[in-house]
Amino acid sequence: MPAIWIPKRLVEISLINSASADKVSFVRHCEFEYESRIYATAKEIIGANKHIVMLTGPSSSGKTTTSNKIAEKLRAMGKKAQVVSMDNFFKNPEDYPRLADGTKDYENVLAVDIELMDKCLGKLIKEGKAVFPEFDFKKERRIEDKTELEIGDGFVIVEGIHALNPLVLDSLPRDNVFTIYAGLREEYSNLGQRVLPTRDIRLVRRMIRDYKHRGHSPEKTISMWQSVCDGEDKYIKIYKPNADLLLDTSFSYEILVMNSALKNFSHNLSSGTPEAQKFEELMKVFSTCDYISEGYIPQNSMLREFFG
Repeated sequence: MPAIWIPKRLVEISLINSASADKVSFVRHCEFEYESRIYATAKEIIGANKHIVMLTGPSSSGKTTTSNKIAEKLRAMGKKAQVVSMDNFFKNPEDYPRLADGTKDYENVLAVDIELMDKCLGKLIKEGKAVFPEFDFKKERRIEDKTELEIGDGFVIVEGIHALNPLVLDSLPRDNVFTIYAGLREEYSNLGQRVLPTRDIRLVRRMIRDYKHRGHSPEKTISMWQSVCDGEDKYIKIYKPNADLLLDTSFSYEILVMNSALKNFSHNLSSGTPEAQKFEELMKVFSTCDYISEGYIPQNSMLREFFG
């Protein structure tokens, strides 16, 4: 179990609706809570004096923006800090592990060049600066020696789905590694019955992001979701106990903003499909929520990773 564990909480949607009577204050309060968690995390990192921070979390948990928020907070506290994406250490396609049918196994930890990552991080910690590769996803090729990072005696935050995998952690100097699992810790109920688990909230986050930023229909996102969740169970969640800290990336007002966004999606789904059925189930739950428009989300909020 993580050294700092945050149990999930179940909140009645009616209480969220009541809190939203003053939308500005409610949003400000939720944002302050998240920023307080970022501040506390940065303090824990400094207190541990471990200079490699490995951060993971499931899809749409906000791990990318959260990593950058932690780095910003560390810099505000007078420490040098940089963020590194594990994606930049992907091997070239011809070196990927394969599934039984011969197709590339993109989710496998062995798709990451662990030896190169260990070498780059080791040099960064030892010398205070190092050159890192960058993965070009359009060309599916890794560009070597692309970016020089400098942290001096500061911290590097490495974010990726395999950040807590033992194959990765065991390659690093464990006494200099601080581990974080970022995930949502708030679920919602109606009349005492859980109706919105964190997995559904993350699905809606991903639906909105995919629609706004990737041109994907809600139907496509829903159709892929089970595969995404299967990968999380196999490669991410199983290693949650390896975390030193569990970081909550929930926002209580978020479900009200989601309700505003989802009403624009219904015309994009074909009726009678499993995807349409899942969407209808979600809409039935969200029909109990009030509305807050996206305009209330601060421009520097982590939620902008999804809502744009």
